[in-house]
Amino acid sequence: MNEQPAHQFDHWRRYLTGVAYRMLGSVTEAEDVVQDAYLRWHHADHLSVDDVRAYLTTVTSRLCLDRLRAAHRQREVYDGPWLPEPIVESQDTPAGAEALASDVSFALMLALERLSPLERAAFLLHDVFGLDFSQVAVSLERSEASCRQLASRARKRVQAERPRYEVSSSEHNQLTDRFFDAARSGDVATLKALLSENAILHTDGGGKRIAARRLILGADRISRFFEGVARKSASPSPRWVKAVFVNGLPGWLTIEQDGLPQITTLDVVDGRIQSVYVVRNPDKLGHLASHLPELRV
Repeated sequence: MNEQPAHQFDHWRRYLTGVAYRMLGSVTEAEDVVQDAYLRWHHADHLSVDDVRAYLTTVTSRLCLDRLRAAHRQREVYDGPWLPEPIVESQDTPAGAEALASDVSFALMLALERLSPLERAAFLLHDVFGLDFSQVAVSLERSEASCRQLASRARKRVQAERPRYEVSSSEHNQLTDRFFDAARSGDVATLKALLSENAILHTDGGGKRIAARRLILGADRISRFFEGVARKSASPSPRWVKAVFVNGLPGWLTIEQDGLPQITTLDVVDGRIQSVYVVRNPDKLGHLASHLPELRV
């Protein structure tokens, strides 16, 4: 490949990673797909490509669809609640550098997970990435009318499930900090005050670390859960803590007493915590090595 096509691909690489992540919910798989797309671009007839972005989006989305269909079957037998691999950025990341993590909250990713692969692709390509339906039709190898229907069904489901954030970033940060302290100490009264009455706790251990095997529903049950964890733990405080952005929202990256990392983040609606997400599955946290310190055992 000469320098110009390689430069063209590098120009769109971050964008393509964003496409693949939203399709798959996995950072590592998204990076693999983008590398596969690069190899396809390497062997393409570049002179025949009029719109590089649309062409690369088509290649990437088709590669994702193949993986997504297989992933749907695997997630049907997943051990416990499934959460996406988190995109983590330091809170001192320069503005604009977190573009990959914009508008990929866990709430949105879980809403996308409930769509069929084709609905997910049609919605993302048109509504999120701005391709017109003629381009979506080429990517999905479906008619324009079919793609419009797929996107419309997906849009209605996503809008119905996705929470509306009505708090400032500073308020979200304050709630996150207060929740973290209360959860670690098992402070039931404070937790109940912070949580929405119908809050939901998602804990993803993937069968590889201790985690709740089902969603925990309601402020009282969630508060009692964290009270029990604090009571049973010899040392509820983590070995190391870092405030981070998780998929664009405030959260915590910790190293727990077992020496393994954990991610915690929240959805906040109307000033109360609506959802708590805890990722403990080590397979979903391996890409975070650059954020972690070297700790002595």
